[in-house]
Amino acid sequence: MLVFCSAISVADARAEVPLAERRSGYEFMGRETRAMQDDDATGPAVLWLLEGEALWNRKAGTAGKACADCHGDAGKSMKGVAARFPAFDYSVGKLTNLEQRINLCRTEQQQAPALAYESRELLALSAFVGRQSRGLPIEVKVDDKTKPFLDAGRAAFNRRQGQLNLSCAQCHGDNWGKSLAGNPIPQAHPTGYPLYRLEWQSLGSLQRRLRNCFIGVRAEP
Repeated sequence: MLVFCSAISVADARAEVPLAERRSGYEFMGRETRAMQDDDATGPAVLWLLEGEALWNRKAGTAGKACADCHGDAGKSMKGVAARFPAFDYSVGKLTNLEQRINLCRTEQQQAPALAYESRELLALSAFVGRQSRGLPIEVKVDDKTKPFLDAGRAAFNRRQGQLNLSCAQCHGDNWGKSLAGNPIPQAHPTGYPLYRLEWQSLGSLQRRLRNCFIGVRAEP
């Protein structure tokens, strides 16, 4: 399983990569890395997926409930769910990502402590839930609740920052397919997170990857 100080001016904004030109990060991988990702049985992320499945069926908290007790077979109930996040959660009145939604279920339904971000357990559950949407397009709902966040994310993506004075768009929009320090530059589609990166030798979240990029341009994460 290799599954965003100020507003910018119109002149600074860049057009998004046209749909016909969008490419999966898979296309930029070498042969060996593709083979690793294609192997569902022994790929490096399989251990997290197996652990996520176990956690899905394990009772937790003072309520003594498992995810499966409410949602049943994840292959059916969770299909397409991860592709809709981040989403506005009316129960808490804010935008939430998949990891936050899992923790809300833990604290509210299972009466269990929230899982720490980047913990093995939360990554495993997120990966397992996300796996059920493999191959489906991301379909984040755009309405008056989510649009301000999308606009802010687009502005941040196009804003130069850090000591290197670079924006996300300069690498992933203007120069995708080229090389940076010997590595191909992808188009920054966050469709497979959490994912296993050889650089990390572990599973990691989209937030971790964003922090890496901030550090890379010498900006404050």
